[in-house]
Amino acid sequence: MNMEIRRYRLEDEMGWVRCRILSFLDTAYFDHVLKEKEKYENPSIELVAVIDHQIVGLLDIEYEIQEGTVCSRGEGIGGMMWHLAVHPDFRRRAIGKKLLIEAEKISKEIGLNRIEAWTRDDEWVNKWYENNQFEKVESYVHVFIDDGEELKGVLKTEIPKLYPVQAFAHYVGDDKDGMKQKFKRVHECFCFEKQLV
Repeated sequence: MNMEIRRYRLEDEMGWVRCRILSFLDTAYFDHVLKEKEKYENPSIELVAVIDHQIVGLLDIEYEIQEGTVCSRGEGIGGMMWHLAVHPDFRRRAIGKKLLIEAEKISKEIGLNRIEAWTRDDEWVNKWYENNQFEKVESYVHVFIDDGEELKGVLKTEIPKLYPVQAFAHYVGDDKDGMKQKFKRVHECFCFEKQLV
């Protein structure tokens, strides 16, 4: 099995979308479905892993030209890893690591000093970042409010005949455990950061 790590091309879009959807199905991001590949306002490193003309992995980093325009923390010029995914049929073959190694090489060449990535509380995903020398540096909570009972007292509207049925919120307070007790679906969202030396 011969694998190629290369830059993303426009004709890769459908394969990119399929790979991302399938790779997210068994994670806390299972419902974060994209119908097309994101386009970035700033320069980016967009890589794919290809086996037999099939995209089996992907990694996208949007990076700063001016400090503080893409990343949420840190000093210097950094890159935000928006997407990292490996097709579930091709996991445990170091595809994610190979994508990361290539992205780090390019990042250093263009002068980035760090890579930042946000992910939810899937233990195996967080372990992957830690095993690849990322440090957990910050967190907040994603709160999904999916039924009428949970919405009571949380969300109101002043528009007549408009009835909210779902909501998604970021909770940045100190009572994360309280949020987990109050709502059925809550995910802690972690920021991982890797210094490039």
